[in-house]
Amino acid sequence: MRNIELKARCGSQAQALRVCESIHAEPQGELHQVDTYFGVDKGRLKLRECSPDADHLVFYRRPDDLHAKACDYLITPAQQGLKELLAEAFGVVGVVVKTRKLWLWKNVRIHLDSVEYLGNFIEFEAVLSDEFDDADGSQKVAWLSEQFGIRESDLLPSSYIDLLQVQTALSLR
Repeated sequence: MRNIELKARCGSQAQALRVCESIHAEPQGELHQVDTYFGVDKGRLKLRECSPDADHLVFYRRPDDLHAKACDYLITPAQQGLKELLAEAFGVVGVVVKTRKLWLWKNVRIHLDSVEYLGNFIEFEAVLSDEFDDADGSQKVAWLSEQFGIRESDLLPSSYIDLLQVQTALSLR
């Protein structure tokens, strides 16, 4: 599977919610997610524990780039005991805990995330298919960035786990 995604700091979730409503995005609910990342040589591997949905194992590859970027990923339901098995086999890199307000606009998932120890973020994931290619996804993400008033200085190149590791390293100094 593949998507085009962009992540940025979100100064005001209340304002972001108003924009979601103004562009007629559809609310999909609020999720509590705990992502445990494992040490792998290529890409990123995480076990997502999510309520009210089932847990999933997610492997993904994407460049660390400020701007909209393609992400290739595989996702499968997780079985009980998998977290312990992966922790033993690969080691745990870190854990990200967040609350996600999920909205859907056309083929784009809009995430309004509150991440423990990091703050508030917005993320767009344009889901690609035979009907929606990279160019379509990039165009929609760019349009949404304008609607939400995202500035270059708000953009983030990496995943939450990377930000958490940097913050942890800085706090240990």
